[in-house]
Amino acid sequence: MGIRSFLAKPFAAYISSQTREWSHEPFRYQDRIFNELIQQAKSTIFGLDHDFQAIKNYSDFKKNVPVRDYEDLKPYISQVLEGKADVLWKGKPEYLAKTSGTTSGTKYIPITPDSIPNHINSARNALLNYVHETGKASFLDGGLIFLSGSPELSEKAGIKTGRLSGIVNHHVPQYLRSNQKPSYTTNCIEDWEEKLEKIIDETLQSNMTLISGIPPWAQMYFDRIQARTGKKIKDVFPDFSLFVYGGVNFEPYRAKLFDTIGMKIDSIETYPASEGFIAYQDSQVDQGLLLLVNSGIFFEFIPTEEYFNASPKRLNLEEVQLNKNYALIINSNAGLWGYSIGDTVKFVSKDPYRLIVTGRIKHFISAFGEHVIGEEVEKAMKAAREKFPEADLVEFTVAPKVTPKEGLPHHEWFIEFANPPANFEAFSVELDNSLRSLNVYYDDLIKGNILRKLKIHALRKGAFIDYMKSKGKLGGQNKVPRLSNDRKIADELLNFTSQS
Repeated sequence: MGIRSFLAKPFAAYISSQTREWSHEPFRYQDRIFNELIQQAKSTIFGLDHDFQAIKNYSDFKKNVPVRDYEDLKPYISQVLEGKADVLWKGKPEYLAKTSGTTSGTKYIPITPDSIPNHINSARNALLNYVHETGKASFLDGGLIFLSGSPELSEKAGIKTGRLSGIVNHHVPQYLRSNQKPSYTTNCIEDWEEKLEKIIDETLQSNMTLISGIPPWAQMYFDRIQARTGKKIKDVFPDFSLFVYGGVNFEPYRAKLFDTIGMKIDSIETYPASEGFIAYQDSQVDQGLLLLVNSGIFFEFIPTEEYFNASPKRLNLEEVQLNKNYALIINSNAGLWGYSIGDTVKFVSKDPYRLIVTGRIKHFISAFGEHVIGEEVEKAMKAAREKFPEADLVEFTVAPKVTPKEGLPHHEWFIEFANPPANFEAFSVELDNSLRSLNVYYDDLIKGNILRKLKIHALRKGAFIDYMKSKGKLGGQNKVPRLSNDRKIADELLNFTSQS
């Protein structure tokens, strides 16, 4: 046993004990965070504009502070970018996390000295809870890799600015830096394919034990290693025992990823965002991600069916129900207030509060009133693949076809298979039937001959990588939306079909 794994176990026991305490008293900790946030932001420009002085409880808060997305908050962010202090939170942000918005262009999300522990400690605690639950800590003695964006930072208004993963890279504990991969120089390479080859150069001769990243880009890393060596990943890295991931649902990638590795290994799902670290998987047994109710964020939830209403119902944690979709709203010590991060979640447990991420509130298909969401298309794909286990999936996305040249409107699925189903038509029928069983509105539209069954476009090998490359979004934390209500992505992907 190495020194890191030896020292980690007592610390993991301490963190696990703390986690049990706050996770079993969520309302008390959420109330405390709510009051602390209001008190500390009273004298900010935002606090004065919204009369924080008069806010005594959550009901007052909802009256004074509307739900906002980035575009709505932009007037305050602009003041931060002009160099003003005490705008959304006391002082100035320590960092600005730069991220791409679908409607707002580049977004700059503040990270304050008070909110940094939310990002750093949460990632650490996810690993320590795993150590305590399983007793496994030897992965800390080997090579650790996080497939991330560049850690190089620029400045705006005197504030260090960069991708969240790059910012976090600067806060990796010193005791882990000696076995962290890739090197700083390699991590700064902007071209993803060049960077990936350098990462492979640096890691092939290393004892890699933990690998972390978004599943499709981890798969790309593994595929390139396999192409070089002709070996399964377990034979290249025999001590590789833990995969840490986030950003997308793992299920569509699980089978292929473990097949490339050559065995099933433990994994930890995390839910980090530029706006805050929301939750992480705290158990290898229980379903869902533990909501971090004691990490500088006060959470609100809007039932998804009400989200686009003029005055949607806003709920605190005590008011949520199990197995119901909510849009996630956060209020944080980063200075985000009534902020919709765009994700939808569903609680699978209340003791403690665990959730799953079900999609994006603006990523849906409802061209005909069906309101199909990400969770449903992913479940439909999973069901179809269980019937056709030979079908090996790389990636997929879905869009509506409203005005086809012939026949009724329908949904189009753009799928890149590593190995196609043996019976393509039967697979298509199974996929459609699965979606109909999950969404009654879609089923009614098929029965009523308003829609015909879905159509699959099989994409050529490497299609999604080439598509992302064409958009300048290859690698890092970028990912293809699982579905969309327009044709922007779909029409471009038609150039990547297996017949093109």
